[in-house]
Amino acid sequence: MSATARKKAPMPTDIKARKGGAPLVSLTAYTTPMAQMMDAHCDFVLVGDSVGMVLHGLPSTLEVTMDMMILHGQAVARGLQQAMMVIDMPFGSYEQGPAQAFENAARLMRETSAGAVKLEGGQHMAPTIDFLVRRGIPVMAHVGLTPQSINTLGGYTVQGRGAQADILMQDATAVTAAGAFAIVLEKVPQGLADRITAQIDIPTIGIGASAGCDGQILVVDDMLGLFTAFKAKFVKRYADLGAAGTEAVAAYAEDVRARRFPGPEHVFADEAPARKATK
Repeated sequence: MSATARKKAPMPTDIKARKGGAPLVSLTAYTTPMAQMMDAHCDFVLVGDSVGMVLHGLPSTLEVTMDMMILHGQAVARGLQQAMMVIDMPFGSYEQGPAQAFENAARLMRETSAGAVKLEGGQHMAPTIDFLVRRGIPVMAHVGLTPQSINTLGGYTVQGRGAQADILMQDATAVTAAGAFAIVLEKVPQGLADRITAQIDIPTIGIGASAGCDGQILVVDDMLGLFTAFKAKFVKRYADLGAAGTEAVAAYAEDVRARRFPGPEHVFADEAPARKATK
C-alpha cells in the first residue's frame, strides 16, 4: 500500500464512535513481526500483560513489570501503521491511587507511543479512570474476569452469574460514566454481556462473552495455536502453528544429525564465482 493510500490509525474517539456499528476487531501482540501480521486487519492491537504467561513462561500476569510492558510496547509500535495500539497497565502500577496511575500511564504512553492504556476494575477504579481521562490519557476499561485479581476471585472463573450480574452491570456503568472509551468484558455470561452492551454507550469488546458485543479480542498466540499450555473454552484456533513449528524443528534436527543440512545450496564456495562480463 502506498504512503498516500495508507489508512490512518484510529484514535480512541474513533473506536468509541463505532458503538453499534461494524464489529471492532482486535488481537494481542507482543513483537514487531506479529504486529505487522495483524496491522491491516485489526482496528486496535493490545499489548497485553498476558505477555508474561505467553512469552515469558510466568504462572500469571501478576509478575509483569512496567519495564516489560514498555519493551514489548515499543516492539509492537514498530510494526503498526494502520491499527491503534492500546497497552495494559501491569499489576501494581495503578491500584494505589490516581496519582500513581497517572505517572505510570503517562510513562507508558510517552515511551511506547500507545494511543491508550487499559486497566482492570469496575466501580472502585472509576475515580482513577476519571482522573486519567481528565488529564488527557484515554482509558479502556476491563471488567468481568480480571486476571490481575485471580487470587481474590478464586481463579479464572466465569464472572457475573446470579447475584454478581447486578454488580457487574454497575461496574460497566461506572467506568462508562468515568470516561472510558471502551470496555473489555472477559468471561461474562452471554446474556449479561448482551444487556451491558445494550445499556452502555461505549463499545464492549468481548473475550469469552457474546457475539453481540461491539467487538472481539483474543490472545493471538491462542488463536494461532502457538500457546499450548492450556486452551480456554472461548478460544477458536484458526491455525495450529505450534504443532507445525514442532514438526519443523524435529525435521531440522534429523537433517542436521544425518548431515543432510546444510546442503550444497546452503554453503559458500572457497572462491567467489567469476562475474559475467557486462556489455
